[in-house]
Amino acid sequence: MRSLALTVKIALFLLLLGFAALNSDTVTLRYFLGLQWQAPLSLVILAVFALGLLTGLLACSMRLLRSHRELRGLRKALNRE
Repeated sequence: MRSLALTVKIALFLLLLGFAALNSDTVTLRYFLGLQWQAPLSLVILAVFALGLLTGLLACSMRLLRSHRELRGLRKALNRE
């Protein structure tokens, strides 16, 4: 099982490495007030993916904390009865 997992990880790494090599052209992102950022396309895609991942994790964690708080209140109410 470990060798299968290692094989999948190596294959995924090689695919991502090939993607980065094929998309190494520089792109310019223009912001407001004349600000701009030049970076390779693969880096821009990675940054946007990471930002989306962090946003999703933050949204899920907020919902999870709310559920834990509600569960704690229900347990306290159950123990009082």
